[in-house]
Amino acid sequence: MGIISGAMVTEQNDKKARAKKRVEELKGFYIHSAVYVVVNLFIMVVSVVVRMNEGESFAEAFFNLGILVTPFFWGLGLAFHALKVFSLSPIFGKEWEERQIRKFMEEDRREAEKYRDQ
Repeated sequence: MGIISGAMVTEQNDKKARAKKRVEELKGFYIHSAVYVVVNLFIMVVSVVVRMNEGESFAEAFFNLGILVTPFFWGLGLAFHALKVFSLSPIFGKEWEERQIRKFMEEDRREAEKYRDQ
């Protein structure tokens, strides 16, 4: 096997590893989403039924802060998970990473030039 074909095999393996990692991230997000729906539906149904058995109306039982807290905060966590998995980060996206890389490379270049000129 030559150097070129060896490099091509390595590149294909790297691409396959990145694709596999991406699939695992997506799978993790979809599992997280499914668990979120199932668990929160269960919690909400049980809570509403118990409260209705205690004499509350459906509206009183359903629109209770205690019932909505878990889905809300867990939903925030799920939203951040989605931002990470789907690369939707408005702050630390690909463009930000590229700017930081260029910035650090430029700093290194300037630092090296300081010592060359001496």
